[in-house]
Amino acid sequence: MGTLDGKVAIVSGSGRGIGREIALKLAAEGASVVVNDLDAEPAKETVAAIEAAGGKAVECAGSVTEEGFAERFVQTAVDSFGGLDIIINNAGYTWDSVIQKMTDEQWDAIIDVHLKAPFRILRAAQPVIAAQVKKAKEAGEPIPCRKVVNISSVAGTGGNAGQSNYSSAKAGITGLTKTLAKEWGRYNVTVNTVAFGFIKTRLTEAAADGDSTIDVQGKTLKVGVNPDLFAALERSIPLGRAGTPQEAAGSVYLFCTPESDYVSAQTLVCGGGFNM
Repeated sequence: MGTLDGKVAIVSGSGRGIGREIALKLAAEGASVVVNDLDAEPAKETVAAIEAAGGKAVECAGSVTEEGFAERFVQTAVDSFGGLDIIINNAGYTWDSVIQKMTDEQWDAIIDVHLKAPFRILRAAQPVIAAQVKKAKEAGEPIPCRKVVNISSVAGTGGNAGQSNYSSAKAGITGLTKTLAKEWGRYNVTVNTVAFGFIKTRLTEAAADGDSTIDVQGKTLKVGVNPDLFAALERSIPLGRAGTPQEAAGSVYLFCTPESDYVSAQTLVCGGGFNM
């Protein structure tokens, strides 16, 4: 018996990295998961891994910033598994510059993926959740506690040089979380934030040549951290190391368990003791 047996979860950006580990963790605990990634192949790979372990999952590929994606994402959960219980807003990337060099395109792209997309997904989910609650009330059944976990960063709690766009978006997630906790408490939905510190992913791995890149919808963006800076960052963490994607996923899972049913509107920093 898993702690999430019978639950239906959607996890944005779950084809790779932390999102993949979140999807794997929720599925391992019994949830049926809708897996999303910008590219279909990574999403399919995560679905295959879940199914190989005996879990249930379907893919919903596409950009979270596309018109109509949020509704399609939510509807995939309803059509595939009959409802929606857990929403994890995880998808995103970084596109850094100091403010005097940051373009409007950079600002808008990061705000869209990290703040507007979660807003749209939550807006699309409201009618589904409200209908599920109404149905339970009419049947005289107890209303289960549903969960929203929005992903932020220590850049959002404390700022970070070169990331005015990302820091602003992640700080905005805090306001969205606290507002939805107030709006959706009547549906017995808890809404919380996990702010990640320095977690080892393809976006943060040490890049000696400085040429590590990712492609995001035709844009080639530099990623990775200079090895010397990487080492310095790890020394600044009280636990003495960067976190793993599995550990990051574990902190998200905490807010999805029945033990957290009376915890809402909170921000948990998963940073090994480090917080900007």
